[in-house]
Amino acid sequence: MRKTLPADFLSLIEKNFPKDFLQRSEATCAQYGDDWSKTLTIDAAAIAFPRSTQEVSKLLALTYEFNLAVVPSGGRTGLAGGASATNGEIVLSLERMNKMGEVDVLGQSLHVEAGAITELVHQHCEAAGLLWPIDFAAKGSSHIGGNLSTNAGGVKVIHYGMSRNWVLGLEVVLPNGEILSLDSALEKNNTGLDLRQLFVGTEGTLGIITAAILKLTRPPESLQSFFFAVKDTASVFQLFLEARKGPFKLMAFECLSEACLKLVETKMSLLSPLQTRGGAYVLLEAEVAPSDAVREAQEKWLEQLFTKEIVLDGTMSQSPREARNYWAIREGVPEALFMAGYVHKNDISVSVSKLEGFITELDTLFAAEYKGIETYTFGHIGDGNLHLNALRPDHANLESFQKHCHTVDEKLFQLVKKYSGSISAEHGIGLLKKDFLHFSRSEREIEIFRGIKKLLDPKNLLNPGKIIDPL
Repeated sequence: MRKTLPADFLSLIEKNFPKDFLQRSEATCAQYGDDWSKTLTIDAAAIAFPRSTQEVSKLLALTYEFNLAVVPSGGRTGLAGGASATNGEIVLSLERMNKMGEVDVLGQSLHVEAGAITELVHQHCEAAGLLWPIDFAAKGSSHIGGNLSTNAGGVKVIHYGMSRNWVLGLEVVLPNGEILSLDSALEKNNTGLDLRQLFVGTEGTLGIITAAILKLTRPPESLQSFFFAVKDTASVFQLFLEARKGPFKLMAFECLSEACLKLVETKMSLLSPLQTRGGAYVLLEAEVAPSDAVREAQEKWLEQLFTKEIVLDGTMSQSPREARNYWAIREGVPEALFMAGYVHKNDISVSVSKLEGFITELDTLFAAEYKGIETYTFGHIGDGNLHLNALRPDHANLESFQKHCHTVDEKLFQLVKKYSGSISAEHGIGLLKKDFLHFSRSEREIEIFRGIKKLLDPKNLLNPGKIIDPL
């Protein structure tokens, strides 16, 4: 049964906001109250649809006065329950706040509202000859505000880094409705604590990002994509080492298992561009200078991959269309998994130098703990981030499967801790990984998190229960 909101609160909403501002239908609450994790029981009291920072501020001032909890919501593409409303909260959707300003070509920056869709921002910048380089499969649905609040990474972190590297300014509304303007767009500002970064990656638990000034860059001049089949994990890392020394700028180095490729071929009707099957596959993207000398060096680099028997087979894109086909295979894995059934997902990272040893132990762990359960591994090998997936067998009871996966997670995260890694590389902590935070953060760090939360949100009303429990 959904929570009943105070009559006085609803009266003030009706009086001070547009007619369609607050919606309470069961269908709307179900749609906007959850993210892509789809594992939690959703209980949203209402969905608010502001059109401006001022409306967000007015709403939060009211919810603060009436002690009502609020869950900020963007494109809801996260997988950790960070945008899920499970306890009668009001969901604040930013989808109507999607305006984009004119690209500042001289300053290489762009002012956008938090609800702007990532892919549309890319297109807006491309028209001006510039690039916001945060890129991932969910770009057609994800919002800029969500990218920043989770510090999204994606497929080109190896070259560009995470979202926090590409924001110059923020506009944030605090839990009590106060607007904090951190949007000076300065490249250099050495005046103490950088409050912008306090709100990046904290999943809307400290304040709601309503607008941002994004830092832009020039796009690469000439991209070349390669798709390789390799024998095993050891060969993946041999190839990565050779790619680090290649005659190009490495932009992305993605990997997927044979099981992932088979699933994409079956569920997405996509075909491998290679004749030879392997134990794993690598999608490599590089910026290659368009000169005869570089092309000759590239050919020699490719030849030695086969001479050293690092790769079994490989192909190089001859057109942008071919490159898109390679990427469709890699980016089609998450969708193919959704089509296959219920999937238990994990998103972890360890330093690249330790990744090979970690994967060896991971394979042993999964072989022992996931007997009779199909597992699918893919990820951004170039930055140490792996996506681990276990597919529920058709005959398995969902609750029993989830319980078993939770037990395996405990062992998985112990292994992650052994390798000084992170239990969440991209999707945050949310609700689903909160119990495991201690595997990546010290007790003292968590105490500091709680102290900051208490300072900015003393009533614990903003995205409560996410990442940490309050003091």
